[in-house]
Amino acid sequence: MKIPTFRKGDAFRGKIAANGQIMARECIAPQNNIDLYLNNSYHILIGYFNAFIDTYLFTIRSLDMNKRKNIALVAHDNRKRDLIEWVEWNYEVLLTHNLICTGTTGRMIEETLRKKLSEENVSTEINKIIKLKTGPLGGDQQLGAMITEGKIDILIFFWDPMEPHPHDVDVKALLRISVVYNIPIACNRSSADFIISSPLISEDYKLLLKDYSYYLNREIK
Repeated sequence: MKIPTFRKGDAFRGKIAANGQIMARECIAPQNNIDLYLNNSYHILIGYFNAFIDTYLFTIRSLDMNKRKNIALVAHDNRKRDLIEWVEWNYEVLLTHNLICTGTTGRMIEETLRKKLSEENVSTEINKIIKLKTGPLGGDQQLGAMITEGKIDILIFFWDPMEPHPHDVDVKALLRISVVYNIPIACNRSSADFIISSPLISEDYKLLLKDYSYYLNREIK
């Protein structure tokens, strides 16, 4: 990465926010560089600064995903039928992975898989599905904790955007922690189809995680 250099006489007046973003107010350049600064100078500075932050302050570490993934399956009541139909369609792939579900969803998925195997006359054994508590009783929080411990590789969460829920804050926290730990998330059937049909679903994968030690070690005043 090439970092721009400034000569004596250059000046930058601005402010660096807590999240590392430059809040530029004014940028003054020597006369012979004025064209550069007039042509998107703000965006150039922002790009270089963000690259510097990502490279030198938030270093990257990796986490290995095995071929056999730990897939979390969750659905709100009005979306459970969608998830069950999706499981029926993709049961062969899902049976090759470990499944973790919240309460009622887990029971419905287990019944669906057994029925599907019986209809297809397939002798494949169903691995034990890990069933957590139902969402409103803490199931979403349990999933979030498993994500922080590296026990969830993929989250398939069919949430209902049209209805309020008593545990909305838990849902938001679960989605946020999934982003923090960079795991794949599908919130509808289309995105779930893309994930389940990816060749990476059955391959070893190196998950890249940001190291937030800079944030953890920040000085608190």
